Amino acid sequence: MSAERTDVSEKEKWMQMMNQMHFSRTEMNSLIMDYLVAEGFKEAAEKFSMESGIQPKEDLDELDKRIKIREAIQNGNLIEAMSIVNNYYPELLDTNPRLFFLLHQQHLIELIRDGKIMEAIEYAHSTMSEQAEQNSELRLDLEKTLALLAFEKPENSPFGDLLRPAQRQRVASELNAAVLEMEDKANATQLTMSLKQLYWAQDVLEKQKISFPFLSDLTSATFQTGKLT
Repeated sequence: MSAERTDVSEKEKWMQMMNQMHFSRTEMNSLIMDYLVAEGFKEAAEKFSMESGIQPKEDLDELDKRIKIREAIQNGNLIEAMSIVNNYYPELLDTNPRLFFLLHQQHLIELIRDGKIMEAIEYAHSTMSEQAEQNSELRLDLEKTLALLAFEKPENSPFGDLLRPAQRQRVASELNAAVLEMEDKANATQLTMSLKQLYWAQDVLEKQKISFPFLSDLTSATFQTGKLT
């Protein structure tokens, strides 16, 4: 049997096992509602509650502060986002240096996006360099961000992902999780944890060089046969 046929056979077995797992609509709807509330998607949670009949576990009006922060980040207004954070959660950034750096890194990215080269360089030096010098991981993140300046079209560079909407979403999600933790609420929904477990399992199988059908596109639920590369 060829390697290709073996891969197809393994995928068929995998998909058969997945098809044998059943979740009730109520269970699925509860997972979705849990995720929408935790991530601060108030409008979506309200509409989903009306359509599904699932009631959120907390007052949706309590989400407004987190929504303001998320919207500011997704619009590229990091100074506004940090101002809101300091107003509502004055100790959050002081006690979370990594988050502090992440927000300033995103502001640096926005300056580069807007073509404010000299302002970006000065901002990196005055606001971020000292913290980066004390942490090799942060230093690498800063170097990757500044590397965007070396390209005429930074969005097409090897570091172009930093300029895509997903980067803003990642920063907003990390800040949202930190706020939830400060408010002593669960900062990881069951749905989020399940996805993290899935990616962890795929990573383990990949490191062991095991061929398996892996989730290659979350938005379309596309599985690809083979090992991750």
